[in-house]
Amino acid sequence: MRILQQPAFILHRRPYRDSSLLLEAFSREYGRLGLVAHGAASSRSRLKGVLQPFTPLLLSWSGDGDLATLNGGEEAGRPFPLLQNRALAGLYVNELLVRLLPRRDVQPDLLTAYETLLAELAMAPDEEPPLRRFEKRLLEELGYGLSLDRAVDSGQPIVAEAHYRYVLDRGPLAAEASPIGVPISGRGLLALREGMLTDPAVLKEVKRLTRAALAEQLNGRALKTRELYRFKREG
Repeated sequence: MRILQQPAFILHRRPYRDSSLLLEAFSREYGRLGLVAHGAASSRSRLKGVLQPFTPLLLSWSGDGDLATLNGGEEAGRPFPLLQNRALAGLYVNELLVRLLPRRDVQPDLLTAYETLLAELAMAPDEEPPLRRFEKRLLEELGYGLSLDRAVDSGQPIVAEAHYRYVLDRGPLAAEASPIGVPISGRGLLALREGMLTDPAVLKEVKRLTRAALAEQLNGRALKTRELYRFKREG
């Protein structure tokens, strides 16, 4: 039996049978994995407090199917200290990865971007800019990167002072050239391209665009973490 060992993060966990866990993990060289951790929820298991989100882990498993068997796990670094809204932001990203990444699709660069995001969520004064940058990167890695350099109708470079409508299957068009699409300023498109998201008004525009692009990839499936965000705001 071949046992594999990899740096990884836990994206999601849920109880399975009496004392086991079903895990979704994100590993460097094997991508997203489904793992069954037999007995890991037992009070006697040394894994009980280890298999947590936002913690760099070294996991070992066996099996090549959709659901492999976890053989062991240990911390490979200190957990990222995500509290309150930051933890909810991290869970939102985890849910996106579970919903959108195919199993066993190797994404080492995306895992690096995920580690960067967790570090930023732990330290940055505002969680919104890191989230938007990661959403942009996720779309690129999925093969649906946003076109942020030129207007697709004219071929002209994006102008900061101009206004556009972003049609998701085409790209940005001059606002007067399209009655459909996500409205966004040239300043917003350029800010997202450069990752410089400091202006609150621009950040709001960018969020509308990345969320629309991700919604198309989700095919109408609602995210539980967005419901939690909404509930927290209303509460």
